[in-house]
Amino acid sequence: MQGFDERFDSPPSYILGVTEEIWEQQGVDRLRDYYTDDIPVRSPDGFVIGSEAVIEATWATLREFPDRQLLGEDVIWSDDGEGGFMSSHRIFSTATHSGDGAFGKATGTKLQYRVIADCAARSNQIYDEWLVRDLSAVATQLGYGARDFATLQIDAQGGIDHAVRPAMSQDDPPHVYTGRGNHHPAGERYVASLRSMATGTDAPVRAIYDRAAQLEVPGGRTLHGWAGAETFWSGLRTAVPDARLDIHHVIGREDESLGERAAVRWSLMGTHSGPGAFGAPTGAPLHIMGISHADYGPWGLRREFVLFDEIAVWKQILMA
Repeated sequence: MQGFDERFDSPPSYILGVTEEIWEQQGVDRLRDYYTDDIPVRSPDGFVIGSEAVIEATWATLREFPDRQLLGEDVIWSDDGEGGFMSSHRIFSTATHSGDGAFGKATGTKLQYRVIADCAARSNQIYDEWLVRDLSAVATQLGYGARDFATLQIDAQGGIDHAVRPAMSQDDPPHVYTGRGNHHPAGERYVASLRSMATGTDAPVRAIYDRAAQLEVPGGRTLHGWAGAETFWSGLRTAVPDARLDIHHVIGREDESLGERAAVRWSLMGTHSGPGAFGAPTGAPLHIMGISHADYGPWGLRREFVLFDEIAVWKQILMA
């Protein structure tokens, strides 16, 4: 932890500590200390540049969800070889929809949803970030479907000709962090699994997954077993049959008491030309930004967390 505040003794302690301080202690202005002035933060619905933009977005979220808790389920990280690290932080959020905002008038609804944030840090500051939130889980708990909420977003932003377009690969600002992760066997194993499940014609589900596997997937859904894995991934494969899976970052780790885990950031690009997860084919070009975590046990992949923004996908379909 060269160059970091001495109270942080590991990458997880830094990530968990900073997150709690900013969000739950509402020390939002400390973002000026913990984020670089020109940090790019990318998410499926677009990107912002700079700590001031992050501060503005954070306050907007806290006004809508003032009691939000960010429960850190795991921090999977790799050394960058230069005194810093890249972390993939999986968060289980609880919140009450107590204020007006991006999800409409306050409803008082109690919510649960996941977020995964990939952060590059050095010298006590985060300088590059990728962020995926399960916004369809929030919309669903508020009584909307993902497609319905995407329609509302487009209408609120002035219709198809004026609405903010979801981020596509060509829109991505230049990366400050250019690492690719590490070469741990757990990461390489999970990459091979993702390629088989997302784009393979004959995905070897039983060879990859523990028979009692648990999958946490977009929309806040929990699936179980071989049938659950096949149902989820085949929905993507059939919806985008010409998909290309690009792997952007891979971390594998084996830590005491935690076993083998992996974190992979990826994108799936292709044409919505088949029936599946997103309804009847439309021919829309799609770019799906995803981050996944995998926990391995003695009989294969036992827990998988797959996160992408279904609302951003539906917005691409509707705007096309």
